[in-house]
Amino acid sequence: MAKVRDVCHHVRSKNAGPFWVTFDLFFDGAENYRKYHNSPALSPALFERLYGTDPALVKTIPVEDLAMVKISYPRATPQGGMEERDMHSGQQYVRLLEVELD
Repeated sequence: MAKVRDVCHHVRSKNAGPFWVTFDLFFDGAENYRKYHNSPALSPALFERLYGTDPALVKTIPVEDLAMVKISYPRATPQGGMEERDMHSGQQYVRLLEVELD
């Protein structure tokens, strides 16, 4: 099975305002985009398991022209709060790299 790191040439996470985190998965071509962009492995349940978010609030936006998919979820606490461990959410993507896609 291919992993996210195998089929994406760039994966990033970042703030989408003070209350949301967003991930951008740039696939390494149109073929891999078509094959994996709506993989069940990237379902809201994955984000519940990895990030503890409510799966009903996970948003997935495919962008075919860029061969990428954007996935966003609400932060558990607002950016910059006392519990903050990654102010800009720039390290959150790492957990996705090993996800096996089907």
